[in-house]
Amino acid sequence: MSQPMSGHFSAYSFVDRITELKAGERAKGFFLVPMHLSRFPLPLTAEAVGQLAAWNAMAYLDYKVRPVAGLAAELRFGPEVRPGQRLDLEVVIESCEPDAVSYSGWVDVDGVRVMELDHSVGPMLPMEEFDAPEAVRSRFQLLCGSGAPGGQFPGVPEHDIEIVERVPEQRVRAILRVPRQAQFFSDHFPRRPVFPGTLLLDAQIGLALKFAADWRRWSPGAQLAVTRVPDMKMRSFISPGKVLELHIDFAPPSESDKATATTGVRINGKSIASGKLEITARSST
Repeated sequence: MSQPMSGHFSAYSFVDRITELKAGERAKGFFLVPMHLSRFPLPLTAEAVGQLAAWNAMAYLDYKVRPVAGLAAELRFGPEVRPGQRLDLEVVIESCEPDAVSYSGWVDVDGVRVMELDHSVGPMLPMEEFDAPEAVRSRFQLLCGSGAPGGQFPGVPEHDIEIVERVPEQRVRAILRVPRQAQFFSDHFPRRPVFPGTLLLDAQIGLALKFAADWRRWSPGAQLAVTRVPDMKMRSFISPGKVLELHIDFAPPSESDKATATTGVRINGKSIASGKLEITARSST
């Protein structure tokens, strides 16, 4: 039996405690964002909700399968999350079968909604391929009891991105080099490392905002944020060391304070992910 790697249940885990649970139906929990982090990317709030749904589904199906990757009908983001804040998580399981789990969920910070996720579907795959069932069962019992120690998440490295083409207000092309080794792989997953889709989304958001910041049509002092991600799909696992081709194409603006973009990801010319981003210009006052 393989031994858990260092960082298991800490390097990319975002549920400290499960406070309410109805197996196969719903759950509540929380995660404390460590104070030592320089930032906590908003896509990780979606990861936290997905992990809460996964805990519910894995326990309901007796740890024989686990959800991996998937698609979401829509993500909506609110204010940025700051280190030291507590994420209050809630998820509603719409269906939970051995082949897939479907759920919606949200995250609040001090009563303010920072993320909503609608109708995400995660394909179920054999647990043994990704993690040790007995370790997952033990962790679930801890989360439902006294909870895990807070402040364990070490953060994630900066993305290795090289811009290869940019046409102002039209498109940007870039290369994203997935690290061959990174601490988060020990948690995502111990037996089969997979680059998290939420980190891919974070890279796409960062690239889109950097590119859009140069546009002249924004009001002076406006702060740009991705507030909506409709129809996000992952079609393939991304293993360590892969080189990803990122494509972001901007649509002509329909409103002065909004822009939309279509995203695509390819490996060796083959499409593996797609989605859309809605960028909003918020007043700095």
